[in-house]
Amino acid sequence: MGERGRMHRWRSGTANLAVRLAVVGDATARAARRVPEPWPYVIGLFLGAKLLLTLLGLLVLHAWDGVPGAPPPDEAMMWAQQREITGQRWISFWFAWDGLLYLRLSELPLNQPWNDFGFPLLYPFLARPVGALLGGDNALALLLISNVAFLLALWYGYRLAELLLGDAPAARRFTRYLVLLPTAFLFQAALTESLFVCLALAAFYHAERGQWLLVGVLGYFLAMSRSVGLLVALPLALILLRQHDWRLGPRALLGYLRIGWPLLLLPAGWFTFMAFCRWRGGDWFAYQHAQRIGWGIEVQNPVPVLLNGLTGEPHDAARALFAGAVLAVLVAGFRRRDLAYLVYGVLMVLVPLSMGPAVYRSLLRYLLAAFPVALVLARWARHAGVDVWLTATLAVVQGVLFALWLSYWTHTII
Repeated sequence: MGERGRMHRWRSGTANLAVRLAVVGDATARAARRVPEPWPYVIGLFLGAKLLLTLLGLLVLHAWDGVPGAPPPDEAMMWAQQREITGQRWISFWFAWDGLLYLRLSELPLNQPWNDFGFPLLYPFLARPVGALLGGDNALALLLISNVAFLLALWYGYRLAELLLGDAPAARRFTRYLVLLPTAFLFQAALTESLFVCLALAAFYHAERGQWLLVGVLGYFLAMSRSVGLLVALPLALILLRQHDWRLGPRALLGYLRIGWPLLLLPAGWFTFMAFCRWRGGDWFAYQHAQRIGWGIEVQNPVPVLLNGLTGEPHDAARALFAGAVLAVLVAGFRRRDLAYLVYGVLMVLVPLSMGPAVYRSLLRYLLAAFPVALVLARWARHAGVDVWLTATLAVVQGVLFALWLSYWTHTII
């Protein structure tokens, strides 16, 4: 009798546990269904990229441990600085060169003389309050800002692609290709790429919806994040013209001014940085002078820079070839409605090239801002077979570049 009682209690307990698990599972499913689209897809894509790149990064670094000549002399100082940030390699490997400089800018006292004007300051200055909330860990703050911006960029990219491409499958392809662009791993690094692209995608999305005041606010911060952000006012203005059937004339121009005046906030954003340069350094053009002295950057015709790169050293030729490929895809995929995105993409290629040969080293990084390439690819890959091959090819190319960036040729990318 006792044995039968124990069996009965065990079966009852098992049944109750099954019921509770079913209830929890049902509640979880209902909660998941309440999450609005496209967040489940976007979050899954974000976490998948994070997990894969983290595992690949640790494997690459482990493979290089103990290899003679690793790190090479040019990278030894950077590797030492990474170890000073944290002993956790899955965190420290996201800091490379400019990322270390951004960390320094986020920690410089504001009540002392300021001599560092080579970088726009939105990204490192955002890390100051975020770092304070994290107990003074500005390195973690920089990574948090980059990754949150990356996640938001995927959401805005999905929404923008829905408007431009017309359906959810195309929007998913665009978002996936955005993650698979050759140097898209930099979206997770302590660099400005994710913040800049997030603000750019958000500005274009709200411009397409006619929300021009919000566009102006986003554009203000876009121009404070990188110098090329100021020029995004031009493609955004083209969207305004398209929305009003390209009408011209005094009355139409007054209408454009009444609706699109917030675009003036983009130059205001860059002027704010210039004012900071004047306030702390006594020179409105301290940024330009710092770029010239520190990196030999001189504004020049970008076309000869591209052509010279194609016939130059193998590393430079490979980078210039990537730039040429981006331009070719943008032009080949051009449609009249896409003029604003073509102009934006071309600006993201030619403006960095206008810096001169000094840009070759970081060109692959700068090309990441040309997100309209992913729009063209998403349109081309409507056939499932094309989509599979394109996805696989982009994944392999990014994996190779990521391995190079981590192990030996960091300066190939940044």
